[in-house]
Amino acid sequence: MKPGDRISLIDDDIKGTVTAVKGETVTFRDAHGFMHEYPKNKLVIRNPSLYEGKPVIKKAEPTVKRSKKHQQTHKVLDLHFENLVSNPAEHSSFERLLIQKEKLEEAMAYCRRNQLKKLEIIHGLGDGVLQNMVFDYLRGQTGIDFEDHDFFYHQTGSVMVRFR
Repeated sequence: MKPGDRISLIDDDIKGTVTAVKGETVTFRDAHGFMHEYPKNKLVIRNPSLYEGKPVIKKAEPTVKRSKKHQQTHKVLDLHFENLVSNPAEHSSFERLLIQKEKLEEAMAYCRRNQLKKLEIIHGLGDGVLQNMVFDYLRGQTGIDFEDHDFFYHQTGSVMVRFR
């Protein structure tokens, strides 16, 4: 190193120009005009020409792998009877309700078995028979949260179940 060389401190963000060299000690002036003294082994010469002509390589951002059970979309169970069977006219109203309850039980078991976080149950608006069955079933379950207020009881056609 010689006076006039541009240098940087290795362990800190200080840059400057060498003013004097005395043995292993280098004196330099930083950009604000302050004088500093450091040993030669703590300094490095700044040479911007080292980087000229070198291409800048941009690396792709690593993607975070998410497991299927933590995906943003939730499972949806539509209990409208025409979506559950191919021939809805052949079933009595009691059979319909039993089939819908079976599908609800299967969906709840599936969510618990696969550790899903949410299940949206679409029961629809109407006389409230299916809705009452759904809410009665959910009240008997443990480890779940759902909206069970009379205010929304006949206002929406679905209920969101969150598994703990």
